[in-house]
Amino acid sequence: MFPLRDHNPSGRTPYVVYALMAANIAIFAITFFGYDTPRSLQSLYNAYALLPAEVTAGYDLKTLVTSTFLHGSWMHLGGNMLFLWIFGDNMEDEMGHLPFLIFYLVSGVGAGLLHIASAPDSLVPLVGASGAIAGVMGGYLLLFPKARVDILLIFIVFFRIISIPAFVMLGVWLGLQFIGGFGSDPTQGGVAYWAHAGGFGVGIVLTLPLWLRRGGPAYWNRMHGRPPHPEGRYSLTRVPKVRAKPLNHRGPGRHNGPWGR
Repeated sequence: MFPLRDHNPSGRTPYVVYALMAANIAIFAITFFGYDTPRSLQSLYNAYALLPAEVTAGYDLKTLVTSTFLHGSWMHLGGNMLFLWIFGDNMEDEMGHLPFLIFYLVSGVGAGLLHIASAPDSLVPLVGASGAIAGVMGGYLLLFPKARVDILLIFIVFFRIISIPAFVMLGVWLGLQFIGGFGSDPTQGGVAYWAHAGGFGVGIVLTLPLWLRRGGPAYWNRMHGRPPHPEGRYSLTRVPKVRAKPLNHRGPGRHNGPWGR
């Protein structure tokens, strides 16, 4: 389930979102092309990635921020920037440029601290903007729970673009983080589920004052959980179904390659 866009146009140019995207892309390009050996990459991670055991010991606290600008692959970077692009502009529009930047950075730090709490002695480096972006998603859920989000739904060989309320898409995403968090060992690497869930919660808490100034539950009732301006209207492009076809050969097929992941 991949979000493609929301129906929630912003009223001002999201300069901070653009700047954050540019910084993340530029830093990844520098690390991808400039740190082309395992030793050089290890030195980069030692200096700027978040290692829970080091922060627990009281040093390299700067990595709570610097780690949010590092990514492990083009797919890692692309997924994070997509979510920031879809949900960040509205949060910047509601908060203002500088408050949104502070909100984003504090969400990233909070996500890192929650990850450390889940594995305080881990020496597995943590990188990625997803904790900070999860904070953006949490704030978006609080302000615009019924904003429409277009998602690409993929189920084996079935592909379709559908429009659903933000609370469904974001709620499913958050639920998957808890499932993954309880079903994995954060000291073994992989996806930092608790950083995602932690950042989401921090984002909700940081957005509460803004939501209360708008009226809290009364704001939801007045706006019916939707944006305070006309929603964007887009036509849904239906992706055709792809049906599996039998292989044209005799006997059962075999696949000897490794599983993709």
